[in-house]
Amino acid sequence: MKTIYHSSSTRGEANHGWLHARHSFSFANYFNPERIQFGALRVLNDDSIAPGMGFGTHPHNNMEIITIPLEGALEHKDSMDNVGVIEADEIQVMSAGTGIYHSEYNKNKDQSVNLLQLWVLPHTQNVSPRYDQKSIKALKTPNAFYPIVTPDPEGPGMWIHQDAWFHLGEFDQDKEVEYLLNKEGNGVYAFVIEGEGTVAGQDLSKRDAVGVWDTPSFSIAAKKDSRILLLEVPMQI
Repeated sequence: MKTIYHSSSTRGEANHGWLHARHSFSFANYFNPERIQFGALRVLNDDSIAPGMGFGTHPHNNMEIITIPLEGALEHKDSMDNVGVIEADEIQVMSAGTGIYHSEYNKNKDQSVNLLQLWVLPHTQNVSPRYDQKSIKALKTPNAFYPIVTPDPEGPGMWIHQDAWFHLGEFDQDKEVEYLLNKEGNGVYAFVIEGEGTVAGQDLSKRDAVGVWDTPSFSIAAKKDSRILLLEVPMQI
């Protein structure tokens, strides 16, 4: 088993006033040659957007983009005429494929929105662009990890064009679990949203992360009042 530890304090940072962003991997003006990506996981941004502010219309292509709001509400508009608002306990997926334009704004005028935005390199280039969003409330399993993104279009959560599985765990008590990887050659980037835990022997606090690969399974000890995101992706792309 191989691991790599990324403490919260080592993330890249950009503060534009209206946007405070922390980057787990190289992004925009933050470049770290040792932090380009984790397998197919190219971007994990922790963004806080000021009331009424946001990203103007901009393009993407050949990327699977997953947005997970943690607090507040985010308004989305795109070149396929989709208009939607996503809030905490919802998830948004966009396959950029052959090309798409979109904008994202804080829907509220009186509170910030905090979100995680993830980019995953797809296994297939130039697919037809698509947009989808869904509530994850019905998927929640107390004190356990439940899937929110898989490769299966017929699955209970969202799906993307990659052999990737994202699980979210919310714990109101101490809990130990064993995570079994879904596919040989995959690795897992474990990111602590809130609280504390120990993943593959590495102690983690809020916004810390550890990457784990070259193993069929690993242990997780989640502490009470913790929320942990597991991002399983192919390591060879």
